[in-house]
Amino acid sequence: MEFRELPVSGSYLIRLKPVSDARGFFARAFCEEGFTERGLCAQFIQTNLAYTRRAGTIRGLHYQVPPHEEVKLVRCIRGAVWDVCVDLRADSPTYGQWTGTELSSENRDMLYVPAGCAHGYQTLRDDTEVLYSVSSPYAPACERGIRWDDPAFGIEWKYGGEVILSDKDASWKGYRL
Repeated sequence: MEFRELPVSGSYLIRLKPVSDARGFFARAFCEEGFTERGLCAQFIQTNLAYTRRAGTIRGLHYQVPPHEEVKLVRCIRGAVWDVCVDLRADSPTYGQWTGTELSSENRDMLYVPAGCAHGYQTLRDDTEVLYSVSSPYAPACERGIRWDDPAFGIEWKYGGEVILSDKDASWKGYRL
């Protein structure tokens, strides 16, 4: 696996290194050693699957506060998403900044979202599936969110059509930096 650090401190784009032959390819999809040697979380306690029917749907931006902050490891296994990580860690050199990357079933890339960052994505195709692992259990009392279009961050979403949101995601307030 290849780890490429992204602009938000502690976030990574993780790319497979496939070994190909006439049958197809083989690639390591996760390697604890590769994560720990970079000081990254390698202990994930839950894996979630999200299916989204329509392109343009935004899920997020979500995060959890202590004691249930969570690291996320995100991969799109069907379709494509524009995946975003927003740094909400006041002590971080990239506080208030965001990074985004396209994840798709074709590129097979993963996004590593560090604890203390909000995460969300917008589907770029109909019938998209995202698989992601988390380091902490879901704790409703610790759940928080920020608006997808919060001017404090100026996130550039890639899908040019209609934006589709859940009632919950539409109700998040702006964030105060």
